[in-house]
Amino acid sequence: MTSLVKDNEPAGRPEIRAVPVRHYGRWVAAALILYVAVWAVYSVAHNERFGWDVMGRYFTADAVLSGIGTTLGLTAIAMVMGVVGGVLLAVMRLSPNPLISGTSWLYIWAFRGTPVLVQILLWGFISALIPRFSIGIPFGPTFADFSANAVITPFVAGCLGLGLNEAAYMAEIVRAGILSVDPGQDEAACALGMSRAKSMRRIVLPQAMRVIIPPTGNETISMLKTSSLVSVIAVADLLYSVQIIYGRTYQTIPLLLLASAWYLVMTSVLTVGQFYLERYFGRGAARRQTMLERLWANLRTARPAGKGTR
Repeated sequence: MTSLVKDNEPAGRPEIRAVPVRHYGRWVAAALILYVAVWAVYSVAHNERFGWDVMGRYFTADAVLSGIGTTLGLTAIAMVMGVVGGVLLAVMRLSPNPLISGTSWLYIWAFRGTPVLVQILLWGFISALIPRFSIGIPFGPTFADFSANAVITPFVAGCLGLGLNEAAYMAEIVRAGILSVDPGQDEAACALGMSRAKSMRRIVLPQAMRVIIPPTGNETISMLKTSSLVSVIAVADLLYSVQIIYGRTYQTIPLLLLASAWYLVMTSVLTVGQFYLERYFGRGAARRQTMLERLWANLRTARPAGKGTR
């Protein structure tokens, strides 16, 4: 058959040679971007007002490292409070009981509708509203009481302000994830005899995680930066530690740049963790590639056909 087709082909027919499309505009854009990038790096590196020597001197100072630890601790505690509270509020919001659903709606409305900075300040000055906390029976005897200043320290106030506010946002994220699961899944679980709680824990939430994880990663990165607001109630996080240093040395810009550099480092690490977490929960649906994987795939695609093969 092959020899028959070849015999029927006209003699002297030119062979078709595929030529890749030339993207000259891309090369021009790349050259311009490279030129601007080199100019920006040179200008920043040779400007003494940036105070690179000051940044190098304080980059690993004890006060800065201690502030980083406080920032990470605040972020972790606030996110745990936010995720746990968000799941609870989302389940309450979807409850058929109007009282439970209404309570969840009221919480989300109040905490999401007021600035987180105001909430942190209110927790920081809670002793002005409630000087002492007591444990006992309402309108009855009191078994123990504590000073509000002793219980709600600045660090605790920061955790409460950030965590309770985050729970309101996480509730909406979790609710959206739960609603993305086909209701038939829950009905099938109920038909098999599962309780609502068991169906939610074993059927609905595992499937909703694929929708919940990406925005939760963004919320974690946002929380890391939002935690700097606690500096207004004198919590010694990264920003407040840097403020103390430049209040003593008057080297404001270099130390603010130092804080920014550390925030970039921490958010970059969280971004990498978020990527692998999303890929884990998104397996079976779509596989995301790392930058190195994409680069290798592009190089393999750009390789001429037949090259390297026999």
